[in-house]
Amino acid sequence: MIRRNISILETTKSSLKDFNYDDFVFGVQPTDHLFLSAFKNKKWQNHRIEPFRNLSLSPNTLCLHYGQTVFEGMKAFRQENGAIHIFRPDRHHSRLNKSLDRMSMPQIPKDLFMAAIEELVRLDQQWIPRNKDISLYIRPFVIATEPRLGVKIADEYLFCITCSPMGLYYPKPVQVKIETRFIRAAEGGVGYTKCGGNYGASFYPTQKAKDEGFDQIIWTDATTKKYLEEAGTMNIMAVINNKLVTPPLSNTILDGVTRDSILQIAKDLKIETEIRRIPYEELRSEMKNGNKVELFGVGTAAVISPISRISIEAEDYFPYIEKDAIMFQLKQQLEKIRKGNIPDTHKWNHFI
Repeated sequence: MIRRNISILETTKSSLKDFNYDDFVFGVQPTDHLFLSAFKNKKWQNHRIEPFRNLSLSPNTLCLHYGQTVFEGMKAFRQENGAIHIFRPDRHHSRLNKSLDRMSMPQIPKDLFMAAIEELVRLDQQWIPRNKDISLYIRPFVIATEPRLGVKIADEYLFCITCSPMGLYYPKPVQVKIETRFIRAAEGGVGYTKCGGNYGASFYPTQKAKDEGFDQIIWTDATTKKYLEEAGTMNIMAVINNKLVTPPLSNTILDGVTRDSILQIAKDLKIETEIRRIPYEELRSEMKNGNKVELFGVGTAAVISPISRISIEAEDYFPYIEKDAIMFQLKQQLEKIRKGNIPDTHKWNHFI
């Protein structure tokens, strides 16, 4: 069994006692341990959990030059009875391997992925406090580690998992603009993967938007620049005429786990849904006519983040964000499943 082949070296000095859950920045403070596994001679080996530490890499390491970097983002939660679960790890594993395949990187066996995450979360579970709305963010990633210059597919890789406490990614409703000049992804590219290059390429237009007072941008399609695709940190959903609408998956849109969960919850609640392309002109027309439109992002980090202002070609519009909005019904149902307040009929919660 993979679990028996994971060596574990526990820290002798936890950082938890010095951590302030009432005042922290997400992603800065790691938990006490990390998982490591090396790919050499065409197989994953040397699986281990160690005290958190820095990595040592050659300046010629291929991932630093040619972009073979892939990651995932997932969460573990503590339910009200104290039980710890990881939310939909099988779905995250599938998406990770899909990204790895597109980037010509070796896939992670499911038993290794599951055992590594279970053991790491079990070891650092005290970082998920009781009676606080704090989850444990889990970051699995794979990088090419072969020390060689030259454009080639690497022969050596590192699979690593780190964790960090997480509260609300967006503590207040977000303000966005429709991006029609720059593009995030084109058909035939790697837009559907969680590879580092997708995020690096998005920084410039996103920062320009932030300089203008926005939190994020909503990307449009590369061909016509008329249809919504996704935001930089989340998939996009809307409620138009009391119908939940979201763009269809493609090779330019990330297959969001939260997106999939919300669509299923909407079906469970008998909320009408429609998966179709959404022209931004439709949003503008609906809001200009005074119709109630909800617009929000969904993602592992963002969960459900309401959008309070959207700029379309330099004109501001204000989607509906009152407490009776459908998006908050969906968010509440998702939280109840995660907290164990209602039955997990879809078996999304993977308990450790």
